[in-house]
Order: sequence, then C-alpha cells, then structure tokens
Amino acid sequence: MTSIDLTEFIDFATVLAGRAGDIVRPYFGSRDLAVEAKSDASPVTQADREAEEAMRELIATRYPHHGIIGEEYGREHEDAEWVWVLDPIDGTISFTSACPLFGTLVGLLHQGQPVLGVISQPVLRQLMIGTAEGTRLNGRPVRVRATERLEDAVLLTTDIASIAAYQDGAAFDRLRSRVRLFRTWGDCYGYLLVASGNADAMVDPRMSEWDLLPLVPIMEGAGGVISSWTGGSAVGADSCVAAGAGVHGVVVEVLSA
Repeated sequence: MTSIDLTEFIDFATVLAGRAGDIVRPYFGSRDLAVEAKSDASPVTQADREAEEAMRELIATRYPHHGIIGEEYGREHEDAEWVWVLDPIDGTISFTSACPLFGTLVGLLHQGQPVLGVISQPVLRQLMIGTAEGTRLNGRPVRVRATERLEDAVLLTTDIASIAAYQDGAAFDRLRSRVRLFRTWGDCYGYLLVASGNADAMVDPRMSEWDLLPLVPIMEGAGGVISSWTGGSAVGADSCVAAGAGVHGVVVEVLSA
C-alpha cells in the first residue's frame, strides 16, 4: 500500500493541540471553574467546550471538506475521506481537581482508519505525536518498554471502581495481583506513559471513540499493541488494553480468563 505523506496534517494537529492548550491552561487549578454533569453523568466544563469549539473552527477554515467527531459537539461529515477526532480534555475529573493527569486528544482518520494521534498535556507542555512512522514526545523518538514478564510490569488504569461495572472485576484483581506495581495514573496520560516506556500496560474497561482512536497510531508508532479488552481490534472497540508486545498477550489472557 502506498504510504501517505502526513506532514501537513502533523503540523496542523500540532496547531490544534496548541490552541486547545492555550484555552485550557488558564482554567487549570481555578476554584471558580464550574463543573456540570452531562446526560451520561460525566463531567464537563467551559474549558472543554471552548477548546473543542476553537479546534472545530480551525478545521472548518483549513479543511472544510473534512469530517469531525468530537466529544462535546458531536459529528460532522463523518463519512468524509479524512475525519478529525477531538477530545478537548480527556480526564476532566483530574483537570478539575488540579491534577495534571489529563490531556487533549487529537486524532485523524483516513477512510475510517486511524493514521495520526496526538496527546497534548498543556500544563506540563508535553506533546506526543504518533503515526506509522513512529511516535515522538516533544520531538524525541520514544518506544514502549521491552518488558517480557507480567511480574516485572507496571500496570495502570483510570478508575478501579469502573472495572467491575463494565468487565470482569475478579479477572482484573488477578491481573493486579501479578504485576510488580499498580497505579491509577490514568486517562490519556497513562497511555503517554506506556508509549514513552515509563509504564508497561494501561487498561480501561470503557472507552468512547474520541478517547480511543487517537491512541492507536501513538501506541503502534511506539512499537506497542493496542486492542479491545478481549484482544480484538481497537478500531470500533469500547474498551482498551495497551501494552508492550512482550506483555500485551498475557494481560488480555488474564483479563479474559
């Protein structure tokens, strides 16, 4: 298959993430920031809405024929050849608690397949960009860790309480009992840690497409494996296991036992 030159889209995704960061950053740690509950009970703030609005405006101006899938404002032209996937603040609970374990997610689909992913942490000023050509953190190439044994692995998840609500809680407890270290360094920041070789596996029992699709090029570009909870394709999944190739299979095996 002929490779696609993504240079201009990488540059533009960097602009999108930077614009969102400029909006989100001043709200971080603000005691005056109102937090609302959406229909699914997940939190949302003015920062989420303003950041997504700004990214959508930039896309509409630069690429008016592209589609958009966004957490806050839904879908536009999702059957287009190129579709942007936007999560202005992935980890709103952390964000509203002045905890920097959150980020902006930007993804790009080509004919329905993820080809570009961005995790931007605007407070720590970290920018991770992934494509089939590789994954970089602030311009530096990164790779997943070459851990081979589950007993040597660092395991992450976002919220322990949600696991039994959506998946097999007992299986997760067995997984947690086998790893070297377990922490809830979650949301998109956990995937940044895995892709940069600072943790070994990140699992989430429930994901939306704006949470998940931008992560696919990032993990694969870093040499990792990303799948559904049961090991199926991450594209179209509503759960996630992301890990280095040495432990991904056994993580899925334990979770599915």
